Amino acid sequence: MTDDLKRRVLDVYAGVDAAVAAAAPRCDASGRCCRFEEYGHTLFLSQFEADILLATAPPYAKPVTRAGCPFQVNGLCTARADRPLGCRIYFCDPAYEETGNRITETALVRLKAIADEFDAGWHYAPLYHFLNAADRPLDRPADAPTADAPTGRVPLPLTQEG
Repeated sequence: MTDDLKRRVLDVYAGVDAAVAAAAPRCDASGRCCRFEEYGHTLFLSQFEADILLATAPPYAKPVTRAGCPFQVNGLCTARADRPLGCRIYFCDPAYEETGNRITETALVRLKAIADEFDAGWHYAPLYHFLNAADRPLDRPADAPTADAPTGRVPLPLTQEG
């Protein structure tokens, strides 16, 4: 992603953040927004949003399922700064639903126009699709040991023969 393209996408994010702030939806801080399967929704995002998210998101276990967001830890988002549009716009507040839909549609029109302008194509898919397809060295298989789980291995210092 070029710097100019990224700047344009971030401009869309800024417009969305301003529109959401002006609408002032209620947030119950329940974490329902990140537990997709449990609450019957799917987070879709564009390739642009995935590229921006994955550039700074913390490591996560693979495979990622459609059940929820791997960046929600103890009810909090660990990838908040570069979160995609759906995370910026979605709120559980029923009085905000129509406004949220309108903000979403406006933002998607802007992203599609950017894709056309940059001749970048348009790829729009569920979050888990992008996360599973990403090739990031810090991500690990779901069954790999974590820092909290002992591996039974003892680290040894490297020495040079000579």
